[in-house]
Amino acid sequence: MSYRYLLPITGLLGVLGVALGAFGAHALHDGLLARGMLEAWKTAVNYHLMHTAALLTVSLWLQGRSQKSSRLAGAAWAWILGVVLFSGSLYGLALGGPRLLGPVTPLGGLAFIVGWVLVLVEGLKTPARSDS
Repeated sequence: MSYRYLLPITGLLGVLGVALGAFGAHALHDGLLARGMLEAWKTAVNYHLMHTAALLTVSLWLQGRSQKSSRLAGAAWAWILGVVLFSGSLYGLALGGPRLLGPVTPLGGLAFIVGWVLVLVEGLKTPARSDS
């Protein structure tokens, strides 16, 4: 897996998360509220930005390491997929997209979980470093 693109993708997801959050809070607020989709939009933004912050941490960690971790890289890519599927499907549904997007949301949630499991396994498998 390529590590080169993780930080730029993280930056892009961060920009989009903040922009979509602001767009939903201002330009789309009344329409989302009228359709009963304001909470779905807020949930999408929350998970989007939460996993972008986690992705930033892992991206910076991997960038500073001489020995890369395929599990942490896998977690990063799983979170990217999770943002696209989970948050993306919620954004689409909130904007009146096809109901077909509904079953996509849990797949994104599963991708988030896979990413966190990979972090857990990495933490359990990586030997503690001695600072002495």
